[in-house]
Amino acid sequence: MKNSKFMVIVVLGLVFVVIGLSAFTVNERELAIKLQVGQVVQANYEPGLYFKIPVIQTVRKFSSQILKIDDAPQNIFTLDRTEMTVDFFVKWRIVDEVSFYTSTGGSQFVAIERLREIVKNSVVTEFGKRSTTEAISLERVELMRDMLATARPTAKGLGVELVDFRVKQVEFVASVREAVYLQMREERARIATETRAEGSEAAELIRSTADKDRTILLADAYRDGQLIRGEGDARAAEIYASAYQKDAEFYAFYRSIQAYKNSMGKPGDLLVLDPNNEFFRYLNQSSGKQ
Repeated sequence: MKNSKFMVIVVLGLVFVVIGLSAFTVNERELAIKLQVGQVVQANYEPGLYFKIPVIQTVRKFSSQILKIDDAPQNIFTLDRTEMTVDFFVKWRIVDEVSFYTSTGGSQFVAIERLREIVKNSVVTEFGKRSTTEAISLERVELMRDMLATARPTAKGLGVELVDFRVKQVEFVASVREAVYLQMREERARIATETRAEGSEAAELIRSTADKDRTILLADAYRDGQLIRGEGDARAAEIYASAYQKDAEFYAFYRSIQAYKNSMGKPGDLLVLDPNNEFFRYLNQSSGKQ
């Protein structure tokens, strides 16, 4: 009886061991393949519980999440043979677990090393097609798109997809940085000089135009003033003549009063004349007659 119970326990234990060795799970963040004697016999598992033949069959799992390669800056040459340093990173993920296993042996380290070479070749190729000015411009969307397009077909052979490619920084190498910066400063100084010269030319043109307009305005004003003054003098002469014709004595008296006012109307005025001079005729005669 005891032997029977022991045998049952042993059998149950073996069953649990076999089930434990046979069962495996795949979650939504994993890709899995089933191998038999090193050959892939099944792939494309959906998340869930599965079984395999213990010992004969094995299961390899790979992450389906997006992974990142943040490599050291890469030295490249632009189209005009300027050496620069490019700092970038790449995001990738495994999309074909069978191809990934057969091409890399299922090693993520091997995949990363191969992707580094693929991406570096893409960077060298695309920067080599562009001038230094294009390489350091802030509009890098087209550049990154072209680098991604160049690297994707090769990466696909590894069973992986390049999700994104970003250039973080583009700099001149130390040996040429100072020379380039000096050239840039000289270029900016030349542009500033040209701008100042153009500004001075424009200012001089504005000043000359303003002076010409001022001269024209003054000439027109002087001409109009002279015309008005002439008309006034003519009118005054006409009035004087009319007054003289009506009363010559009153006209003479009025003109004398105006002369007195103009010659002695200011403080400190001094006249040295004979009191019997004709100038004082109306002051010496109270009657105002000759």
